[in-house]
Amino acid sequence: MPGPQSMAYESTADVVGFGGAAGGSKTDLAIGKALTQHKRVAIFRRHSTETLSIIDRIAEVVGHRDGLNTVNGIWRMGERVIEFGSVPNLGDERKYQGRAKDFLAVDEAANLLESQVRFLMGWVRTTDPHQRCQTLLCFNPPTSAEGRWIVQYFAPWLDKKHPNPAVPGELRWFAMVDGKEVEVEDGEMFVHDGDVVLPQSRTFVPSRVTDNPYLMGTNYMATLQALPEPLRSQMLNGDFEAGMEDDAAQVIPTAWVEVAMARWQEPSPKPPMDSIGVDVARGGKDNTIIARRHGMWFDKLLAYPGMQTPDGPTAAGLVVAAGRDYAVVNVDVIGVGASVYDFLVDAKQDAYGINVAEASARKDQSGRLGFFNLRSELVWRMREALDPTNNTGIALPPDTRLLADLCAFTWRLQGNGLIRVESRDEVIKRIGRSPDYASAALLALIDTPKSGTLLGESRPRSSMDYDPLEQMRREMGRQHGREHGPFAR
Repeated sequence: MPGPQSMAYESTADVVGFGGAAGGSKTDLAIGKALTQHKRVAIFRRHSTETLSIIDRIAEVVGHRDGLNTVNGIWRMGERVIEFGSVPNLGDERKYQGRAKDFLAVDEAANLLESQVRFLMGWVRTTDPHQRCQTLLCFNPPTSAEGRWIVQYFAPWLDKKHPNPAVPGELRWFAMVDGKEVEVEDGEMFVHDGDVVLPQSRTFVPSRVTDNPYLMGTNYMATLQALPEPLRSQMLNGDFEAGMEDDAAQVIPTAWVEVAMARWQEPSPKPPMDSIGVDVARGGKDNTIIARRHGMWFDKLLAYPGMQTPDGPTAAGLVVAAGRDYAVVNVDVIGVGASVYDFLVDAKQDAYGINVAEASARKDQSGRLGFFNLRSELVWRMREALDPTNNTGIALPPDTRLLADLCAFTWRLQGNGLIRVESRDEVIKRIGRSPDYASAALLALIDTPKSGTLLGESRPRSSMDYDPLEQMRREMGRQHGREHGPFAR
């Protein structure tokens, strides 16, 4: 019968997203495609116990369990092989490296980390020229910050703010260009910097319980209607904007960042640039990020893949090119950033090396809590700057990567009254990526007077001798248009 499931079943997209609401036959779609369209299949859930219901459903469909090996999670059906996998922790996906499959189905994909899913997709391939390869991602609306990546991945269909929305089942093409995924016009191969790039197609098909005639004959819809909000809107209507709850330990509330981004407008002319924050790429998958602050207005962040910043001089050159108005440059000097800082100093730039692992002697806004280290202080200062009750007027560029990074930090209070924000490595382990965009913005928020502005000193004092919130509070009572307008220092 024609409907969402048949639309997804017949789709020729390289990656098909399906679901959005409970009871939309997501699992049955994956099983149907596995049993009729493909030969080498891998079906994944976050936890291994969650695959048992899929195995039971396949047995119900085929009428037997012949060829099923429950020890290694492989079911052999003649020339067809189905593997059942799980990736409960970051890094578990590497156990499946090199195991080719022509069909990858990830059930409840929003429960996996984006890096895990992308890694598994790297082995979707076949040597059979007549066999189509495809990835199917089935999911409901995410309920945590870690699952928000799925909305960005299928942004043309799920993000209501997308400038060019797509209709269900419509094909869109995406390609990696300079380490960043971009949407392209079509699937035609093109050459970029000497490399041949072949875009992949992607689509999304929404489904609800009303599309499932079998469940509509049961009480399941009444069960969904009885759920409390926001679970009701998520499971019944597939509402991707409902129930996006923050972690209880999240440092910066998502709503605060969204307000700061909604406030952002590009002024003309731009006010003087006060500071630059530089987070240097630590590896091939990381990016060198440059954040530029003009008063409390942040310009669009500049991102360069690690391959484009292979050494200190190259990265330092990009920083110099981005600077204006003798802006102070704050560089994270842990690891590869030290070389960038050295070259900036040699180039007579007003640069400061920031070691976020150093101790902090400051207190939070209340004056009662201290900080475990400088990293904890910088993240907390951003929280205080974004707090609507402080009325700082901070404006951040509407960038989903910056939003996700700023909302990624969690914290705990140590027994000695110190705020301890989790380390970069802890963030990476939990969410599967480095919060590079946020790190650059944190460094740009540091408020250090420019050279020559302090009488009797040839250079400013250490950048951390200054509390950015002190300057913000002095600004909160000023009239619009004074000095440099609403972004006055």
